[in-house]
Amino acid sequence: MKKTINLMTAAALLLAAGVSADAADKRYPIAYVQKVEITDPSHRNIAWENKDFLNCDDVVLTEEDVRYALRHMRRVSWKGYDPEQVVDATGCEGEALVTFKNGRVLAMGIEPTGRIGTAEYDRKADIVTGSTSFYECSSCRTRKMALLKDALNRADERRLKRLVAEGQLSASEAERRLNWARVQRDKP
Repeated sequence: MKKTINLMTAAALLLAAGVSADAADKRYPIAYVQKVEITDPSHRNIAWENKDFLNCDDVVLTEEDVRYALRHMRRVSWKGYDPEQVVDATGCEGEALVTFKNGRVLAMGIEPTGRIGTAEYDRKADIVTGSTSFYECSSCRTRKMALLKDALNRADERRLKRLVAEGQLSASEAERRLNWARVQRDKP
């Protein structure tokens, strides 16, 4: 009986660990957020913008996006965040300042792909040493990309039209690929 209870306890702990894989950073509890200020709802880094994937003009960061990210982001290393090493970097991001009740301010840059860069400031607007962090939020990506389905469809269309114009693809094949991509995007 005791062995069964211990196994059930171990299973529950493993399940809890799995559920929290996309859990919030405990340093920034959503309950202590005093104010969220969107400083730049849509910003592009021209060097990194990939319009074949997503046009930055189609992406707008909202307060709801920031609060959602705070609830679901998990910390990653620079290597996991580095735009030169990651395939889905868009070059698009929105920027926000989150003020907590203790006076700390978290500056956030959030990409629609769920990649997040942060820096923390104290009450005097001095950066907190060692506070620069990088996060991944897969549920943020899923949520934002679902909202941006039309923008992604337009990006696919632009890319395929360019391939047809360059003679790398026939018009009928481009249409088939576009329809396939839209069907895949519409799957639950």
